[in-house]
Amino acid sequence: MKKVLVTGSNGQLGTEIRRQAKDFPQLDFVFTDIEDLDLLDLEAVKSFFGKENFHICINCAAYTAVDRAEDEPEQALKLNAQVPEQLAALCDENGGLLIHISTDYVFNGTMHRPYTEEDLPCPASAYGISKHKGEEAVFEKCRRTAVVRTAWLCSAHGNNFVKTMLRLGKEKGEIGVVSDQVGTPTFASDLAGAVLKLATELQNKEVREIYHYSNEGAISWYDFAVAIMEEAALDCKVNAIESKDFPTKATRPFYSVLNKSKIKEELKLEIPYWRDSLRKLLNEMKKAKR
Repeated sequence: MKKVLVTGSNGQLGTEIRRQAKDFPQLDFVFTDIEDLDLLDLEAVKSFFGKENFHICINCAAYTAVDRAEDEPEQALKLNAQVPEQLAALCDENGGLLIHISTDYVFNGTMHRPYTEEDLPCPASAYGISKHKGEEAVFEKCRRTAVVRTAWLCSAHGNNFVKTMLRLGKEKGEIGVVSDQVGTPTFASDLAGAVLKLATELQNKEVREIYHYSNEGAISWYDFAVAIMEEAALDCKVNAIESKDFPTKATRPFYSVLNKSKIKEELKLEIPYWRDSLRKLLNEMKKAKR
């Protein structure tokens, strides 16, 4: 049985991987977050790896405060580049497989077609730069590495766009949301299933690959907000605004749709349409409140 370490297991993706782990009885999971293992404590991480022989590490830990990263670039680099580099080196010592989660923010968003794994990264923010450096580091340090880039992550856990819109939809009668940034939501439950399937598929293989994963479809944040209000039956009007009318510290990609052909073909995946997964998420959140 392969032993699997999942870092950042209390985050959106880590929580969903924990929930779905029971469907993969052939894998023996160890879940950690900062309370169990401080990834910035190099000696603690080395000691932890020394006690266990991990065959696979799924690294979900990350610095994700996109705007704050502009003021804290060094902190973002520590969590998004230095930590993955260390995990990669430790995995490589054991001949293990590292599955590292990355982001659409490694691209600057000037493309007018979905980004493929072969497109050259060109990040436009401190966060994007830190994630790109993390990608480079894991490939340099670990011979068996799969990087999974994703985008617009949503779930019932943590902070995300869906939960923000639900809160604003209850508090306000009208809001403005940018309509000139286009991408695709990713629902953590769907991504978790894909990552676990990838781990199963690659557990005994030599691999150095990048994969893209998000839900199907392409929309603006405005489209997404409108759909959330409709599906949640909230009486809140959503107005389309331009990015210039909603300035942020970090530059966001204007177009960051990811091409998912590679992961769909290799894993024989059928990826759900984003609105279907939104409906499923809202139903789950409703049931949890009862």
